[in-house]
Amino acid sequence: MRVVWATRFGGPEVLVPGEAPDLVAGPGQVVVDVAVAGVTFVETQIRRGTDRWHSRPALPYVPGGTVAGRVRSVGEGVDPSWSGRRVIADVGETGGFAERAVAVVENLIPVPEGLGLPEATALHTDGSTALGLVEGARILPGEWVLVEAAGGGVGTLLVQLARAAGARVVGAARGARKLDLVRDLGADAVADYSDPDWAERVREATGGAGPDVVFDGVGGEIGQAAFEVAADGGRFSVHGASSGEVTVIDPAQARRRGVEVIGIEQLFGFGPKMRGWAERVMSEAAAGRIRPIIGQTFPLERAADAHAAIESRGALGKTLLLI
Repeated sequence: MRVVWATRFGGPEVLVPGEAPDLVAGPGQVVVDVAVAGVTFVETQIRRGTDRWHSRPALPYVPGGTVAGRVRSVGEGVDPSWSGRRVIADVGETGGFAERAVAVVENLIPVPEGLGLPEATALHTDGSTALGLVEGARILPGEWVLVEAAGGGVGTLLVQLARAAGARVVGAARGARKLDLVRDLGADAVADYSDPDWAERVREATGGAGPDVVFDGVGGEIGQAAFEVAADGGRFSVHGASSGEVTVIDPAQARRRGVEVIGIEQLFGFGPKMRGWAERVMSEAAAGRIRPIIGQTFPLERAADAHAAIESRGALGKTLLLI
């Protein structure tokens, strides 16, 4: 079967199309004919060997942790009714960039009618993460919420979920294309990182008080600036570090201003809830209340281009491989 191998750790060019033996479902497993494979920023950092949160896979390896398709075959002990069903499958941290993938049956989620497989893939990890972040931040109607990286996979969903919670939203991103998208998703105001005074624009948009909630997925200088502009008594929720550095907040400064810092460690507790969140967010999308944004798609053989697009910071919404 066709796969993409990461032959070494490094840039996108280490992703090389190749072949691998066909898969057989073991006890409690299924084989999925992959139609769509999700691509995440974290996977680009694992490929570079710079990710600090996951173990390095043994080389060579097939990247990809989330796929969507139809169940091709089932292993011993698996209900035969799974055969032929449209599913989202969590295959672990590797194995998704392939024509077929193996998953444990407990890691399958049926895709609801009315929702396409690309849309389901765009929602599975990013949507459940966004839902968990919104719940953890305890958004109240009328509050101001700042979403960093608002034009990305998680960010576009955070904008929509915050609006659905009754909040007013400032979406921060880089470049006109992303800002136009964020406005289209319902943001009340936008701020462009290219503007050295972008944080001051956020303060002005919120009437001078600053946002009550900040979703920090960037870190580095942007994360620090976002903390500085956050409202006293607000919440600062960290979920990513696309800049390469997680935002580190001085606890004494946070206490002095009454800002609750919800650290990136919150993600470690998301695991047991991810399935339920994914089912909820897919149901919301199937009902038309949430719109997953798929900004760019690539064939399997161009997985390197997909990774490069994400790392360029130019990608809109979710990036997918279509097999």
